[in-house]
Amino acid sequence: MQMDRISHLPEHLLLRVFSFLPTTKDAVAKMVLSKRWQYLWTLVPRLVYDDGNNSNITKESFSRFVDRSLLLHEAPVLEYVRFKLGEKSSDVDNIGVWARTVSRRHVRELVIEIDRYSCTDPAILPKSLYTVSGMLVKLKLDNVVLADDVSSPVSFPSLKELTLISIEYPGGDEHVKRFLSNCPLLENLYVDRCLEDNVTVFTVRVPSLKTLYMCDAPYKDGYGGERFVIDAPSLETLTIDDSAGGFCVFENEMPNLVTAHIDFYYRHPGNILSSITPVRVLYLRLSPLEDAYSSGCVFHRLVDFTLCRCERQWLNLLMCVLRDSPKLRTLKLVQVYF
Repeated sequence: MQMDRISHLPEHLLLRVFSFLPTTKDAVAKMVLSKRWQYLWTLVPRLVYDDGNNSNITKESFSRFVDRSLLLHEAPVLEYVRFKLGEKSSDVDNIGVWARTVSRRHVRELVIEIDRYSCTDPAILPKSLYTVSGMLVKLKLDNVVLADDVSSPVSFPSLKELTLISIEYPGGDEHVKRFLSNCPLLENLYVDRCLEDNVTVFTVRVPSLKTLYMCDAPYKDGYGGERFVIDAPSLETLTIDDSAGGFCVFENEMPNLVTAHIDFYYRHPGNILSSITPVRVLYLRLSPLEDAYSSGCVFHRLVDFTLCRCERQWLNLLMCVLRDSPKLRTLKLVQVYF
């Protein structure tokens, strides 16, 4: 009786229901329950391929299923596509073909995750992904190599949210600059670096950016030069997590900054504090604390302050902040070690 009720639902509602199934393979499997549903899965605007979802699937059958389902799929616009690949993926080079295929289908949100423990060979994304993704709004990449080609410029004119986890940039520092400079509407950026990313100075120069999360690779030697350069005048939320001892340079003021979470082992921490004085909510864990406070700093909007007292000079820093924060209402002292 319940199946009959579902069968009589309008097509747009059925597509909505099938979109909530865990993977595309689950959606295809449900089509055998009704003749009316036989080809309905080809119009579902959400595709999820997870080779770890079924323990019975083989490497070869997983790749064949993805190839065939992408070939048969007919939805004019794909709202969400996710590839989660690990030990069941016979060849990570397939991800380049699959990514190019979905990007031509006006995909709005694309997630590509490669299990770094199962796939020893790097997955290289095709250069064509940069030029055929005009409607892409969200992009998440995990453990892939971004192909670099000056002759094929990056173009993400609609991208608003970008997540980069353990990414390799063959073109180094300039590669990162070119990639981000061609995301004119980017508002949210999340970066979690890896040891092999081939980048010395990670430059974020994005005027439209509102949220920035930067996490450096643990155990990466940061004493050879700058680590982060940030130029984001529209920034509202900032998180920096770096215990490797690098540098952070802010090129412009951030007058709209509301929240900052600074967890940094940094040789010149005073440069950070003087750059975030408009902040309202601040979490601070800096090391070392010598010269951490620049003269003339006034946190004229700060109302909520959390300070980690893991260094000997924490009391001196606290007194300075209290003196120069006329609107402070909440103070928290925590003890977390690097």
